[in-house]
Amino acid sequence: MKVGEELAPLEVAVTRTLIVAGAIASRDYQDVHHDTELAQQKGSPDIFMNILTTNGLVGRYVTDHFGPSAVLHKVAIRLGAPNYPGDTMVLSGTVTALGDDGTAEVTVVGANGLGRHVTGKVTVSVPEVSA
Repeated sequence: MKVGEELAPLEVAVTRTLIVAGAIASRDYQDVHHDTELAQQKGSPDIFMNILTTNGLVGRYVTDHFGPSAVLHKVAIRLGAPNYPGDTMVLSGTVTALGDDGTAEVTVVGANGLGRHVTGKVTVSVPEVSA
């Protein structure tokens, strides 16, 4: 790991199945994440992804880059533009700092057709694997 290292972009197709499955998996039963009619009654054009699904995708993005021994220590994200079905979110990241304790800070952005869906910082370490 080195400061300035860029992670390869990851395209995530935002499907209805992903949105609903993520909400169910995280036990978020808010109707705006699974019921189009009720989401529209509340002013949204469609159902949209919940923050816990986004958080999981950000974590997966970082661990996929650093490998199966990567350990997430902190994931701090902020949501922006909603992820609606039929869009694509593109995650990108850059190593922005290295800690004395062997951790790295990765700045992550996830953009969709409306703008930035998520911005945040992830602290990760990759323990050395002995042979």
